[in-house]
Amino acid sequence: MKAPDEAEFTEFAANSLRRLRRTAYLMCGDWHRAEDAAQDALVKVYRRWHRIDRTQGLNGYAHQCLVTAVFDQSRKPWRRERLVDTDEAPGPLPDPGAAVDDRMLVVQALGALPPSQRACVVLRHYADLSLEQTADALGIGTGGVKSQTSRGLSRLRELLDQTERSAS
Repeated sequence: MKAPDEAEFTEFAANSLRRLRRTAYLMCGDWHRAEDAAQDALVKVYRRWHRIDRTQGLNGYAHQCLVTAVFDQSRKPWRRERLVDTDEAPGPLPDPGAAVDDRMLVVQALGALPPSQRACVVLRHYADLSLEQTADALGIGTGGVKSQTSRGLSRLRELLDQTERSAS
């Protein structure tokens, strides 16, 4: 890579790593996996740096690489291993009256969503990607993004309403 491109990529990586890591965390619920996914995404962006349209497609491509990295991690065999094998469903969300930050409730509720719904909700409402950018990042149509986002938001409302009712 040429020196000007190297400097431009380094600036992009420094400015976007934190945002990509937070987006990945909301998608997977694990800071270590989020860090790995963000780094994997930046490696993919680096490899294609000279071919990416930097005026419009850079953030979209970075998010597409991030989504792919998060989904790839969840498919790896080591990810399916458990220290304790249990068939129990995840427990209820914690009581918000117990000094739990509202953000943690939302993160836990996001973790209860299927991966495709979680990805759509996070990319649309946290990463603030457009409908088309989200569709490109996930490799699905805009109709799929709309339906997955709608289902995900409905399920989030249910989960958060259950938590609120249990607190009262």
